[in-house]
Amino acid sequence: MNERAVIFDMDGVICHTNPYHAEAFRQFFDKRSIPYTEQEFIDHMYGKHNSYIMKYFLKRELSDQEVKVLEDEKEMLFRSIYTEVVDPIPGFLSFLSDLKAAGYKTGVATSAPYLNLELILNKLTFASQMESILSSEDVDRHKPDPEVYLKSARNLAVAPEQCVVFEDSFSGVTAAINAGMKVVGVLSSHAKEELPPCDYYIQDYRDIDIAKVSRLIA
Repeated sequence: MNERAVIFDMDGVICHTNPYHAEAFRQFFDKRSIPYTEQEFIDHMYGKHNSYIMKYFLKRELSDQEVKVLEDEKEMLFRSIYTEVVDPIPGFLSFLSDLKAAGYKTGVATSAPYLNLELILNKLTFASQMESILSSEDVDRHKPDPEVYLKSARNLAVAPEQCVVFEDSFSGVTAAINAGMKVVGVLSSHAKEELPPCDYYIQDYRDIDIAKVSRLIA
């Protein structure tokens, strides 16, 4: 296991989806007259799994079945809003091509449901460049637990310390650190000060190149 890998979160890392998730949640909560603030979205929505989000905003415990029904409704709203505006964060696709040309294994590890991931994979057509693709259905424990990143490393047959993760949220960065991986913070949704300490930070993929990734692992 001496190869190198780069693993990407999806929301806020491959595409800047968070404004569209926020709009879907606004519509979802408004329908139910559930109060919310923009600060609550920052603190309790971005980077969080739907089970946590629903329980926080509905202010009660929910069964797994209730969470699934509510999640399906909200994510269908998100996909209907986002389907016509799918667009990668600047430089992502060319950076991915550079990684493949340099011999890196690559994967996606998202807390989002697979149907959301499928929408973006189909629109941007890069699935064939990924050796591991994991969504919320593929793990039992969600970020900040490191399960999705450790499982990605196993899929890629790469040691965790030889992996670089691109993340944009507190829980996601924490998951990558807990997995023993290097982390690049993508500042699409949060300021540097709002994330756990990362090994490097970018605004978008024009701020990084293969040489920098190699130095992070070295």
